[in-house]
This record gives sequence, structure tokens and C-alpha cells, in this order.
Amino acid sequence: MTTNNSPVVAGAKAGLKNMKTEIANELGLANYENMDKGNLTARQNGYVGGYMTKRLVEMAQQQLSGKTSG
Repeated sequence: MTTNNSPVVAGAKAGLKNMKTEIANELGLANYENMDKGNLTARQNGYVGGYMTKRLVEMAQQQLSGKTSG
């Protein structure tokens, strides 16, 4: 089975990168974009990914709550 990590929505990659940088800044990881991620702990890297997931789920829930099931 081949895995395709390409975004489904064009332009989403840039948005996700911006979100990652924004969340890292909120977590106190300044200059995250240029940082060697190998020098960070697994916990620090995990926080960034975890908070990204949390925020994306919240965004999806907000979008879905505005729709009726018909």
C-alpha cells in the first residue's frame, strides 16, 4: 500500500505550515521554522503536532455545527 501525504486541498500545505509555526510560537518555541527539530524532545515536537490536531478538529466541529443534517 502506498501512502500519499499530498494535501487534498490546493494551498493547504502553506496554511498548515503557518499553523505549525503559530502554535510553536504559542508554546514558546520561537524560530521553530528554522530550528533543528532533532534537537527538540519528543514531547516538544509532540505538543506542536497535538495542538495542530486539536485546532483542526475544533475547526471541523465549528464548520459541521453550522450545517443541518437535512
